[in-house]
Amino acid sequence: MALAQKTSKQKVFTLLVEVGRNTDDGLPEGATGGALMCYASGVDEAEAVRETVAILKQADLAPLDVSGYGTLEERLAEGHDISDDEKALMQRALDENSVIVAQMTPFFDKPA
Repeated sequence: MALAQKTSKQKVFTLLVEVGRNTDDGLPEGATGGALMCYASGVDEAEAVRETVAILKQADLAPLDVSGYGTLEERLAEGHDISDDEKALMQRALDENSVIVAQMTPFFDKPA
């Protein structure tokens, strides 16, 4: 008897997470915080945000703010140019039901 394959209700959302400083956060010395571009799976954007924040906290990061940019389909409908590499990372997040940090940009205060 073959098992029926369950259709996934998961989607992948593009999230931009602003983080502050925390002990052992891995940000460079002198950085005041940073921004992380993440691809996170979830049944809706709220779940994707919750999972992303929880994982970043486990990694000793200090999430301050999360901006959602929607799913691949929503972004394409808005005219975003999405590379094959970016699509592959989104697919990996879906396949692994995970959060993928695609890019981390540290912030530095400008000298006075």
